[in-house]
Amino acid sequence: MPPSNAQIAELLRTRAEDEPQDHRRRALLRAARLAYGGWGEQAADMVSAGRPLTELTGIGPWLAAIILDWLTHLDPDEVPEPPLVRRGFLTVADVEATLAEHPDWRNAVRADLQMHTTYSDGRTPLRDMVETCARDHSYEFIAITDHSKTLTVANGMDEARLAAEGLDIDRVNTELRDEGTPLRVLKGIEMDLTPEGEGDMDPRALARLDLVLGAFHSKLRERTDQTERYVAAVRNPTIDVLAHPRTRMFDRRPGLDADWPRVFAEAAAADIAVEIDAHPYRQDLQVEVLEAAREAGVRISIGTDAHHPSELANLGYGLAAALRAGIPRDRILNFAPVEDVLAWTRERRGRAAVAAG
Repeated sequence: MPPSNAQIAELLRTRAEDEPQDHRRRALLRAARLAYGGWGEQAADMVSAGRPLTELTGIGPWLAAIILDWLTHLDPDEVPEPPLVRRGFLTVADVEATLAEHPDWRNAVRADLQMHTTYSDGRTPLRDMVETCARDHSYEFIAITDHSKTLTVANGMDEARLAAEGLDIDRVNTELRDEGTPLRVLKGIEMDLTPEGEGDMDPRALARLDLVLGAFHSKLRERTDQTERYVAAVRNPTIDVLAHPRTRMFDRRPGLDADWPRVFAEAAAADIAVEIDAHPYRQDLQVEVLEAAREAGVRISIGTDAHHPSELANLGYGLAAALRAGIPRDRILNFAPVEDVLAWTRERRGRAAVAAG
């Protein structure tokens, strides 16, 4: 097999390290980024079809000749292994090919379960995010999950601002019903978790929400085993979903490690979902870890983590990861009717309250 787009990206980065001319080095690095997020098909497939590589965004004759030589003569085993900060990320070509094999998935998805507005660090007001979802994505429901108060860098909300957002969501839902728009907006939050798995919001405020995501935002570069942190988090009775669990980010940090079979077994026992954050620069959880989630039988939630309407189109990254990991569709919240999701959170919280005495 010729090198994939992800492997071409690593080759371009390696070539850039030795390139003495600034403009060519910049072109190599730009092409490496585009190989992940800008090329909707594999370069190797284009060559097989007799098409010029200059059709690819950011590829002129000089780069096309270099890439063609790699595709023609290089054994994929000779491609350097990417560092941890870039390992296990799907390219947009991977996503499109996977979804093309399963068109029913994209057509059947009902929801996006993580997004942000100007109530915290989103760049777009609530109504604009809702309008885009209703107009461009045909969802039945979405969850607005702005940040909680400890995360001041993300303009996190305290209980009073959370309540104000809730009233705004009520008004939006009324407007949607009056317009005959078949979309329901769920009240949610992405609550900051301490490394000990504790939240930062009054449980009474959380109880009024439809969906509570819990996420780590501190001590994200630890290289020791973090299993106990995750076990504490999934045992937290106030959260419904463990969001972007590994906290990895493309080319920035590799993410936390844990005994994932144990973590997912604990999550399944608590009936807490774990998230696939579908943002291209997060892809968290990734396929290899999701395979352990599949074996544990844990619920899965997928969210774009969109901070702008343009990012709402990224849900396919999460769907493709779930498909590649073999996650059954009936275990993914995004395919369930909204009333089933609300019944799950209600029943899960009831059981947690009983267990807590």
